[in-house]
Amino acid sequence: MAQIHPSSIVHPDAELADDVYVGPFCLIGPKVRIGAGTRLRSHVCVEGRTVIGSGNVVYAGASIGCDPQDKKYAGEDTELFVGDNNVIRENCTLSIGTVQDHGVTRVGSGNLLMANVHVAHDCLVGDNTIIANNVALAGHVTVEDYAIVGGQTGVHQFVRIGQHAMVGGASGVLRDVPPFVICSGNPCGPSGLNSVGLRRFGYSDQTVRGLHHAYRALYREGLIVKEALEKIRAIAEEFPEGKEQILAFADFVAASPRGVIR
Repeated sequence: MAQIHPSSIVHPDAELADDVYVGPFCLIGPKVRIGAGTRLRSHVCVEGRTVIGSGNVVYAGASIGCDPQDKKYAGEDTELFVGDNNVIRENCTLSIGTVQDHGVTRVGSGNLLMANVHVAHDCLVGDNTIIANNVALAGHVTVEDYAIVGGQTGVHQFVRIGQHAMVGGASGVLRDVPPFVICSGNPCGPSGLNSVGLRRFGYSDQTVRGLHHAYRALYREGLIVKEALEKIRAIAEEFPEGKEQILAFADFVAASPRGVIR
């Protein structure tokens, strides 16, 4: 049976796994489901149609499944899904989705959301990301796997941040950030390839070299995007070990409706 502090209020319709821990002064609504081993440390509010997976730790003051900060929201029964083994630090806010999008906000597994992070309605956060203190993700933002977003950064609506990208602190991200790229500033601009992070993750030297060539084609050779993409796809054939990653870089840029940082 879940361990629930007597000062907390848990709606009888909420579904909690047997080993969930609910610390003091928490509030859990009727449409909430919480998986095995998840711990709500204290003063946590979980509401809305919210599913939280297993092994998560949620710190004091977090508001999970709160209403969207969107004037169009009219009480629709939209959703929030949070995966497994996330650490959600103090005062984070994670909103449910809106019917103007797919009606769901998703946060994957293995993420670290530091204090005061805001994940707005309809965001899609992948796995194993690090989102530092006071980051604000506006509505409909996508953050792909293993991305890092530095503290005090604001991310504009509908922006995508690619896998293994690193955004420096106090940045203003107005356009898409391609995978594997380091960027910073307001407005945010590219400053290189995340070579150290890629090698730490285990990518081969050949893969990193190929991605360096792709980065230069997009950012250092004065090519328009169409020309750069043609060159990057040719580069992918020259680096078979890194072909998948190089093509992922190219496909991300090609599919960018907002345009990428330049």
